Amino acid sequence: MSILVDKNTRLLVQGITGRDGAFHTRMMKEYGTNVVAGVTPGKGGQEIEGVPVFNSVEQAVKATDANASIIFVPAGFAGDAILEAIFAGIKLVVCVTEGVPTLDAVRAIAVARTHNTRIVGPNCPGVISPGKAKVGIMPASAFQPGCVGVVSRSGTLTYEIAANTGEFGQSTVVGIGGDPVIGTSFIDCLKMFQDDPETKAIVIVGEIGGNDEERAAEFVQQYVTKPVFGFIAGQTAPPDKRMGHAGAIISAGSGTAEEKIRAFQSAGIDIIYEPEQLTERLRAKL
Repeated sequence: MSILVDKNTRLLVQGITGRDGAFHTRMMKEYGTNVVAGVTPGKGGQEIEGVPVFNSVEQAVKATDANASIIFVPAGFAGDAILEAIFAGIKLVVCVTEGVPTLDAVRAIAVARTHNTRIVGPNCPGVISPGKAKVGIMPASAFQPGCVGVVSRSGTLTYEIAANTGEFGQSTVVGIGGDPVIGTSFIDCLKMFQDDPETKAIVIVGEIGGNDEERAAEFVQQYVTKPVFGFIAGQTAPPDKRMGHAGAIISAGSGTAEEKIRAFQSAGIDIIYEPEQLTERLRAKL
């Protein structure tokens, strides 16, 4: 098993005719993901990387039975693209787009909850179940099939952590995104990993800002029985200065790396200070 994506994923690419959409469609297909359709309004009837293009998500779903979507639509239109996917019956929407207006994200996520659709992102690298499907922009070479579940707010750190799971590999890796408002949280992924028999250990990659990591730590303490490892990025970040992600800012003394590390430690999460430490820690627990 895995979580979110697998061999049964039938992927639709919104914004497939753009530079990024076309490039990553090719990369996902080469990995083995079943990319069944693309959507760009006004471009229906074309083919991109051998994938048929439709004018709307509704048309694409009817023709191909797509059940997941990835969005490469410019920020100002991404919120509407998510809504279009939801109303067409798509149950997993991965929004890679950065800079989506916060109110657009809030509206789309609220609608998704009423339609039983899961949104990953916005501003995320996507999801990969190694050896099964890649729905995102992550470099395939960093991943291998295995038993460690990884959930991360960071992008490139996701790849580095995954590459350091050593001989254990990964069941699924989820980049949830670093915006203040996102559709899938640490807790959502922790619950799925806990319930997934293929996942034997979990890694949380957090960063400064907000209290998502602290809430995740509480959930781990109450619900998760598998070994959990934690890494916090931004330990040297100065207060009131945004570091990379829109949500990565220490404000009014809260959201610091120290607070998050203490919360992890209190919950029994094994703290990793360097990605290279992970393999040995996994060997000690698995």
